Amino acid sequence: MTVSADTKRRFAYATALRGLFMLVAGLYAVIWPTEALTILVLAGGILLAIDGVLGLWSLTFGGGKSGNYWFDVVSNVLSLILGVVILLSPLLATIFTVTLMAGLVGIIALVVGIMQIVVITREREHYARIWPVVLSGVSYVLLGLVFLFFPLLSASIGVIFGGVVLIMLSFGLFGWAWRLYQRSKSV
Repeated sequence: MTVSADTKRRFAYATALRGLFMLVAGLYAVIWPTEALTILVLAGGILLAIDGVLGLWSLTFGGGKSGNYWFDVVSNVLSLILGVVILLSPLLATIFTVTLMAGLVGIIALVVGIMQIVVITREREHYARIWPVVLSGVSYVLLGLVFLFFPLLSASIGVIFGGVVLIMLSFGLFGWAWRLYQRSKSV
């Protein structure tokens, strides 16, 4: 089955449109990281609310029964409530959600760093050089402390980094769209 030139051109336009959306989102994240973070939390709240409603609908009308019926009911109700709370107070939810996630990342980084330092110092006779691993462990500990003491700043920097990645991916999509467009002209 051959694809017509018109269809190939539509694929190229759709790919370029995806690249444009990705570029705009990336620039927004780089220029206004705090607002982009709030939008991400709002999107999460919307997804939680939709998931809770659909889960309850499935349990009630859709025949989605499982062996843990009351667990499913409670988890879907909690998902719905959390989604509504996030939607009603996005700034408060952003601060709490980001602080919690940054705290978890900070604790994990601290544990990994301390584990690296302890293991390498205990078994140093098996290694020619321990300083690279000790330096890596210290870096993890410092990263963990930054996430614990500056959670919103860490999250904002993460959003900026994500925005830069989106911008780079958008250029890849633009290149792909251009190739698709060129192929549509050769048919």
